[in-house]
Amino acid sequence: MTKKSYVFSDISFKILNEIAEFDQIQSQEVFKEWFDFKYEINKFNEEILRNLIKNNFYYIDFYSELQLSLHFNIPLLNRINFYGDNYREWFQEEIKGIINGHELKGNLDFMIASGKKNPERPYFFIQEFKKSSSLSKHPRGQLFAQMAVAIENNKINKMRGAYNIGRFWFFIVIEKINASKYKYHESKAFDSLDIEHLKQIFVILKAVKHKYCK
Repeated sequence: MTKKSYVFSDISFKILNEIAEFDQIQSQEVFKEWFDFKYEINKFNEEILRNLIKNNFYYIDFYSELQLSLHFNIPLLNRINFYGDNYREWFQEEIKGIINGHELKGNLDFMIASGKKNPERPYFFIQEFKKSSSLSKHPRGQLFAQMAVAIENNKINKMRGAYNIGRFWFFIVIEKINASKYKYHESKAFDSLDIEHLKQIFVILKAVKHKYCK
């Protein structure tokens, strides 16, 4: 019997922890294998990254979520080219599932998943958020809920994702411990308006494509 239903966009981190326990692991070890991916950015892509910074540097902190997506995130994701024989990128798709007896559902900002006409097996999520939004609506709640649903639906115990608040990106790994408990790892902040950080973000996203979309 379902205890209560929630829409992702209404889930704060406080509400999420009332649904199930999400404990932070204070270690960066889990990211080593992911972030150590070797990839050389060619001059063409580096110029695109530099232009993204140049064109958005003085405006990104004032963008709405839609503007952030259209002006910065989508051009960046297009250079990753999240398309393969068995997966592709999806925007604003709906997923739903049961976490600890609670139904969670809603539309996603961005997801990599298998499937051609409909998403099937999720591999990676990105949640966007504007800097001026209320702290109670921090993207962790929405993102973690989506990733937990994917873990349950896929019948696996680990999922990767990311959220960004304006210029800052954070990468996430969530692991399921049992039906009511999860642990999460959160990376350091990456400043997408710093070219060296943006190149790191680019390579980390390339690692998702080449290592985990299988």
